[in-house]
Amino acid sequence: MINTNAYDYINILDKAADASWMRNEAISNNIANATTPNYKRQDVAFENELRRALGNNKYKSMDSKVIAAKTKNLKPQIYTDYANYSYRLDGNNVDIQNENVMLAENQLKYMGLLNSVNQEFANLKSVMK
Repeated sequence: MINTNAYDYINILDKAADASWMRNEAISNNIANATTPNYKRQDVAFENELRRALGNNKYKSMDSKVIAAKTKNLKPQIYTDYANYSYRLDGNNVDIQNENVMLAENQLKYMGLLNSVNQEFANLKSVMK
């Protein structure tokens, strides 16, 4: 197989879209359990992992950062947010209004990531013509 970096951006965007999808599921689960006693909200940790994988060298181009990133190590993780904190006496820490805002924000992010993946494929298609 030809050794190429043509899909590096697509791979990074794919991992980010997967993380966004996982976050959408976590937020939906939070909303569904907003009235469940002792339920603690969950979220997905990914952005810091991506930042670490890309590095923080301001003198490197984004292309070189993406090429150097190891996508195998980019794995979104679900975690319990504010496990020792509760909004209500029943031990639940889900704020339904905050979750709805986060859901809308995440859906916009996901749509943007999908558009970026589609644009990368369009760029590859145009180069192949």
